[in-house]
Amino acid sequence: MTATELRNKLTGVFGFPVTPFKNDLSIDHDGLAKIADWMCGYGFCAQVASGGTGEIYSMTVEENIETVRTVVKAVNGRMPVVAGVGYNTPMGQAMARGMEAAGADALLVMPPYYTNAPWEGLLDYYAAIGKSTGLPLSLYSRDWAAFTPDQVSQLCDRVPTLAFWKDGQGDARKYQRIMNHVGGRLAWIGGIGDDCAPAYFAIGVQAYTSSISNVAPKLSLAIAEAGLNGDRAAMSALMKKYVLPLYALRDKRKGYEVSVMKKMMDLLGLPGGPVRPPLVMVTPEEEAQIRKIVEIYADIL
Repeated sequence: MTATELRNKLTGVFGFPVTPFKNDLSIDHDGLAKIADWMCGYGFCAQVASGGTGEIYSMTVEENIETVRTVVKAVNGRMPVVAGVGYNTPMGQAMARGMEAAGADALLVMPPYYTNAPWEGLLDYYAAIGKSTGLPLSLYSRDWAAFTPDQVSQLCDRVPTLAFWKDGQGDARKYQRIMNHVGGRLAWIGGIGDDCAPAYFAIGVQAYTSSISNVAPKLSLAIAEAGLNGDRAAMSALMKKYVLPLYALRDKRKGYEVSVMKKMMDLLGLPGGPVRPPLVMVTPEEEAQIRKIVEIYADIL
């Protein structure tokens, strides 16, 4: 699929599956295939394999490639599969080539390992990964990898395969300035969390990435529908009842954006499993709180 064709498809919600692990912390490929197949029963615009929620940095290059291969096989062409790459230039290139061979439709490029990299070095990093495959790219602006509108324009010039932009900063003011400056050169995606969907859709994104897709796809789709239709009342009701109580728990400790979702999946009979270090699992007291959240979600599962 061409970059233009892919961009036209990316409206609504990206499913963002976790990578389930067994008790020995090996990858549960059967469980992952089950999640990917299950997500195909809903109207997501794409699935992202080996992303942040998928614990990309806890896995080796080879494990990440095999994770993408499992998702691609399970999806079987029913929706595009976007594959996460990162680490450093040679590892990112190896992942990109391996994931292209595994059947991925596009790449989500995470920030490189070095947090103090100069701007020129960042350009080289993204350009090198872009040149390593023919796949369309999304750049994930998160944590320290923040960019000005002019820098995003330079990235478009330097990386011809850059097709869409995933924001993980949560700064709607700055993101709106970037979108206004760069315009239709990229597809614009909201990516920091379901709780930021109201702000993202208010400034005009065409889709957002949802970790809630792992437990309540209908909720993810309802959030996107409200956002795309400008239905502020519906969006506010969804946030108040379902999203904000869950995110309040996720905010209790770093990494809980994965740990809480995996525990919630386990409680719902879905393959979540443990997290790999340096993440930690929730406490018994927090598990009790998650059980209460599951009760709230009963009418939208």
